[in-house]
Amino acid sequence: MAHLLGAEALHLEYPTRVVFDSVSLGVDEGDRIGIVGRNGDGKSSLLGMLSGRIEPDGGRVTRRGGVRMGVLDQSDTLDPALTVGHTIVGDRPEHEWAGDARVRDVIDGLVSDLSWDAAVGTLSGGQRRRVALATLLVEDWDVIALDEPTNHLDVEGISWLAAHLKRRWTASAGGLLVITHDRWFLDEVATTTWEVHDRVVEPFEGGYAAYVLQRVERDRQAAVIEGKRQNLMKKELAWLRRGAPARTSKPKFRIDAANQLISDVPPLRDRTELSRLATARLGKDVVDLLDVSVSFDGREILRDVEWRIAPGERTGILGANGAGKSTLLALVAGTLEPTSGRVKRGKTVRLSMLDQQFTELQEIAGDRVREVLARTRTSYVVDGKEMTPAQLLERLGFAREHLSARVGELSGGQKRRLQLLLILLAEPNVLILDEPTNDVDTDMLAAMEDLLDSWPGTLIVVSHDRYLLERVTDQQYAVMDGRMRHVPGGVDEYLELRRRQQDASTAAAGGATAASAPAGQPSSAELRAVRKEMAAAERRLEKLSAQVERLHTQMAAHDPGDYGGLTALGEELRTLEAQVAEQEERWLELSEQVG
Repeated sequence: MAHLLGAEALHLEYPTRVVFDSVSLGVDEGDRIGIVGRNGDGKSSLLGMLSGRIEPDGGRVTRRGGVRMGVLDQSDTLDPALTVGHTIVGDRPEHEWAGDARVRDVIDGLVSDLSWDAAVGTLSGGQRRRVALATLLVEDWDVIALDEPTNHLDVEGISWLAAHLKRRWTASAGGLLVITHDRWFLDEVATTTWEVHDRVVEPFEGGYAAYVLQRVERDRQAAVIEGKRQNLMKKELAWLRRGAPARTSKPKFRIDAANQLISDVPPLRDRTELSRLATARLGKDVVDLLDVSVSFDGREILRDVEWRIAPGERTGILGANGAGKSTLLALVAGTLEPTSGRVKRGKTVRLSMLDQQFTELQEIAGDRVREVLARTRTSYVVDGKEMTPAQLLERLGFAREHLSARVGELSGGQKRRLQLLLILLAEPNVLILDEPTNDVDTDMLAAMEDLLDSWPGTLIVVSHDRYLLERVTDQQYAVMDGRMRHVPGGVDEYLELRRRQQDASTAAAGGATAASAPAGQPSSAELRAVRKEMAAAERRLEKLSAQVERLHTQMAAHDPGDYGGLTALGEELRTLEAQVAEQEERWLELSEQVG
């Protein structure tokens, strides 16, 4: 494989610490590399050096002549005065970018819901993130580096991005580097995993599942004093092998070695015991949503929702951005009253929510972490073992030296850990997690999941991280068209439902009116009529294709300064292409009747 990019003996240090010491690595044609590691260990700094944005203190970065590298940073540098369209495609004529299948795919996958003429400055942070990602993906790059690309994407967006990257960066096309804490995405996209830790970069073959196995083996063979991390990763491996059918059906790592490693690992959760404990703490009544509907400004967000939450229930909530998930959580939490219907809440319910705004920490931002812990209860039981708050915080990956820091000075990931700790110490019996993976690395996610495995209460999780949902919940519901729908098949079933929904919407918008196929065999007269209509559709397609070709030629020869004329031609082109798609769809439907 051709070499694209390399690093030799890289050294990087800041005034307080050394980040990398003598790191050498390379990126070859066809590499898809996932980068993992604890927050603060240098993942973004590594990308910065490889892309030339950070100058190393020692060593050098080499790049094959002519190699072009594109980078998506965690913060965008978009011009707020530009429109969405101009930001993504620049000054390119519409007939050029509209005729490029890759550009259309990126636009449809990331920004189809945004106005093409909207100013970037008027967009939300998540919308800006999608525009920045689309701007990068429409260009031609030999190497592309993505720093947390799944932030602000919903489950569908993450699934689309994974499929797009696999199509575009194949075994013989360019190189991909991606920092992500989304373990499903990492497993889906990466063929190699780099772990950044202790001033080095350690390579592993395969995605997240293979990385877990190899890391457990590494820790065992080295016999280091990391029993806690080792057991945690063994538990993670046990779930990968015993859990979701979609994973166990794929031989992503050596099954015999995996089975040997997890032979002494008990099941993740004793559901019967947890249910018994939850019932003892909660009684039979938790929260019931009875024929509930919610409307804002005359627009119905949720309608006729019937959900009786059981003690010990562990439920994941799926849905596109804006589908009504946050509204549903607010109903359960009691911070929102329904427009119609009623919410019935059990007398013993003590509910806590891990939200995205760090609400619990705002009033204690000036306190030091150790002062906050001193005011909490003295112990907490995990897996039958009593732990102090400081030990629990350490188990969540919080370094002891940070106990003296003020709460307001903590990083996003540290605040998330402290927030979760305070919620658990308050001993709620109903826990809601709203996007708990924000600002959290893979080790912290595994530690969080480990704690939740033995948590004896009702758990409701809203997250776009499908790995987390499958890992900590036992069932999933989807919010679609304002209603709640049980999806026994989990995220895969939800994505299939969404695909069908979008296909139906597209067909309706294009004027598709095909009737359902008859149950019995068509008669000879019916077959003749079908074949006649097929021939007419073929003739119509030939005429439309010729018109599309002539229009492309006309647009290419058009005066580029005549924006009004080009816009009119572009509208005509879109109309013709819609007609072509409609005729092709109808022809396929007819061919199935004949076949």
